[in-house]
Amino acid sequence: MSKIPVYFMPGLAANPLIFERIRLDDARFDVHYLEWEIPKPKETLEDYAERIALYVKHKNPILIGVSFGGILVQEMARFLEVQKIIIISSVKSKSEFPKRIRFVRKTLAYKLIPIRLILSFGKLAQFVFGEKMSHRMQLYDTFLSVRDLYYLKWAVEKVILWDREEIDKRVIHIHGDKDEMFPIQNIKKCIVVEGGTHVMIYVKYRWFNANLPAILLDTNNLCYN
Repeated sequence: MSKIPVYFMPGLAANPLIFERIRLDDARFDVHYLEWEIPKPKETLEDYAERIALYVKHKNPILIGVSFGGILVQEMARFLEVQKIIIISSVKSKSEFPKRIRFVRKTLAYKLIPIRLILSFGKLAQFVFGEKMSHRMQLYDTFLSVRDLYYLKWAVEKVILWDREEIDKRVIHIHGDKDEMFPIQNIKKCIVVEGGTHVMIYVKYRWFNANLPAILLDTNNLCYN
């Protein structure tokens, strides 16, 4: 039996270390990790997704993305033949954004976000993960490796302005019921992880190690909300 190619994409500004606790059977899965690159001047999200999709070297892979990485893999799937798309702590369309994101989109307030200020590590971590950081600074310092000012400004804008309306039917959505960045009240049809926060891919690794293989293999019986 040939292995199933699985490509992981981390969240905004994060590196693949966010997945270091996830264990998949080497006999069944061929795992690869994608990384963020600095966008080209005036590069659209669509063009960026097409460029990152070039790193996917296998036919019919499974794409897994966390947070903004979940948005990106949905856009990458426009340029690839994929088995399925799994998004974690993310959104499937702009209708799942919380009111605060819809507000800054409508008012263009995102243009006033002090990107230089959030480069201060604590603020960057809180902005990206949507959680209180006081007891986890070293942990997040390991994860947040992309601190280029242009990238951050570009990424924040692309999240806020993401305009997908029709949900891709290939998407499987895994979401925590304690996610502060994308509250579950706005999320439609997802696999719910009890106690899962926006960074549950790391702190709830036992849940993922127990359930993700079945989800990948289509043998799961998990309930959707």
